[in-house]
Amino acid sequence: MNTRFTTKARKGMVAVTVVAGLALSVVGCSGDEGGDGKSAEASASVSKETGSDPSVQEGSDEPLAEVKGEDGLMLKLTSATRDVGGFVTVSGEMKNDGDDPARVSVRTAGDETEIIRHGSSLGGATLIDSVKKKRYYVLRDTDGRPLTTTNMPRIKPGASIPVFMQFPAPPEDTTKVTFQLPTFASATISITG
Repeated sequence: MNTRFTTKARKGMVAVTVVAGLALSVVGCSGDEGGDGKSAEASASVSKETGSDPSVQEGSDEPLAEVKGEDGLMLKLTSATRDVGGFVTVSGEMKNDGDDPARVSVRTAGDETEIIRHGSSLGGATLIDSVKKKRYYVLRDTDGRPLTTTNMPRIKPGASIPVFMQFPAPPEDTTKVTFQLPTFASATISITG
């Protein structure tokens, strides 16, 4: 076979593969499940009709809570959202308000052997429902790893990193819980969703 013919054939196959991949990407990312154009309109009308107060996800800059920790670290909790899967995701950012680089204490992982063996994390966090007298611990995956931010880097002064923690969801009528994380102050937060 001619080398020139083989090179042209390869270029043609690469071009066909790229075009097919792009076409599939466009179709997959279109977001219109039914093809009738109603899904975008329906979600927009639901948002307009509910008239709810803006949540953190909708652009409000006010955090749920800010709690101080060791070495100038500050944890700003920006959302606590109840998800359909039966859990609550607490999100925020860890900021270094100190003058020196700081590392999140290993004590924030808590004292459970299962969590500690997977390295640094926020696995010691809990949500407390004082009305029903229940404590909710961070969820774990099938290997025992906590469903939280893990292996956090050293944080430079003034810098911050995003963090999250997932918990089992309290009953639907529980909207306020106390958030606790070892080495940080406690705070009452509201669950949305």
